[in-house]
Amino acid sequence: MTFATLGLIEPLLRALETLGYQTPTPVQAQAIPAVLAGRDLMAAAQTGTGKTAGFAVPLLQLLTMEGPKVAPNSARALILCPTRELAEQVHASVAEYAQNLPLTTYAVYGGVSINPQMMKLRKGVDILVATPGRLIDLFRQNALKLNQLQTLVLDEADRMLDLGFSEELANIYRMLPKKRQTLLFSATFSDDIRQLAGQMLNDPLSIEVSPRNVAANTVKQWIVPVDKKRKPELFVHLMRKGRWKQVLVFAKTRNGVDALVDKLQGLGVNADGIHGDKPQATRQRALDRFKSSDVQILVATDVAARGLDIEDLPLVVNFDLPIVAEDYIHRIGRTGRAGNTGEAISLVCADEVNMLSAIEMLTRQTLARHMEQDFEPEHRVPETDASGQVVKKPKKPKKPKASGGGGKRNLGKWVDSGEVAPAEPSIKPVRKVPVFNTGPRKKK
Repeated sequence: MTFATLGLIEPLLRALETLGYQTPTPVQAQAIPAVLAGRDLMAAAQTGTGKTAGFAVPLLQLLTMEGPKVAPNSARALILCPTRELAEQVHASVAEYAQNLPLTTYAVYGGVSINPQMMKLRKGVDILVATPGRLIDLFRQNALKLNQLQTLVLDEADRMLDLGFSEELANIYRMLPKKRQTLLFSATFSDDIRQLAGQMLNDPLSIEVSPRNVAANTVKQWIVPVDKKRKPELFVHLMRKGRWKQVLVFAKTRNGVDALVDKLQGLGVNADGIHGDKPQATRQRALDRFKSSDVQILVATDVAARGLDIEDLPLVVNFDLPIVAEDYIHRIGRTGRAGNTGEAISLVCADEVNMLSAIEMLTRQTLARHMEQDFEPEHRVPETDASGQVVKKPKKPKKPKASGGGGKRNLGKWVDSGEVAPAEPSIKPVRKVPVFNTGPRKKK
């Protein structure tokens, strides 16, 4: 099968050839004809399989062949993305596909001034890529009208329909014309999200080119058990042992990102980090330097890293496991893309066993364990399997027996009946604090 057999027009075929696209991926082969036919669509495919071209290429053809010229302050098609980075990436791809077409494209997102975006929209754009918050701001300030909208695309639909975006999506849903085409593309769909998405689509065609919620088989995955406090030390050890050249690292919190970057920079490693607290320009600069190999280690949170597209990335490291199991698939999907192979290593401590179990149940596989010499954890990580069960629970450490028999307990210290408690600081009996009193206790 070729792109020509899918019914694409010559300017698009020429652009795809320039970009080195030879044959359609499975998701493109199924999605492109469906979009061209005007169908509503829910498409699930592994990260890195060409979903963006699957909706953008036929959408560009529809806009070229059908509909009136775009009106001022209007958009004919809207692509919603959960993050600024993904919006920029999608827009860059759309602009490349449209290089031979008389269409205009633009991306809007928060974290930057809204005024230049309002000026750009005055003449209208054929395809607008947007994050939900900034789209609502532009609409409320009358800088954008959506009555001319023909197609709505939700990219990374699992995140767009997650609880964090439900209110924004509800508002946007009310802003859109009822008659339109709606396309949902994502790597993962939970049953609840599928049910919610079904309410937004009209007789949708469902495409699943791979088993649901399964990580790409081009990525070799394993975990290294370790105590939580030794994770930074283990990371540095593995980095030096493996002579890592380019690594994308995921940490759970913003503070975790900053702490690891500081440690690596202190050791002379060229590292940088991105998270939601950093300005957009700073985040983009760090990403650009990582892509150009000026930065060796890029540490990121899930929100900041969603949608990162890095060519031939060899390795992803989960410094912390994600709270949401589906995020694991998105994380490791940054490597092993477009037929390339990659590796994903997770540093797992005992208190992450439930997250590990959820990931293994979601991906339907038990992750191999590699114990690193001299880093064997004192707090053993219980055995898990793909059934979602913890096979063996860790043994609780035995409590030391108290000597002296009937002692009196004061704030966790045992005082023999023959002793006198010290006068300073004064020891008061432990008292129960009401549940509603969650503030810090004053120090004496």
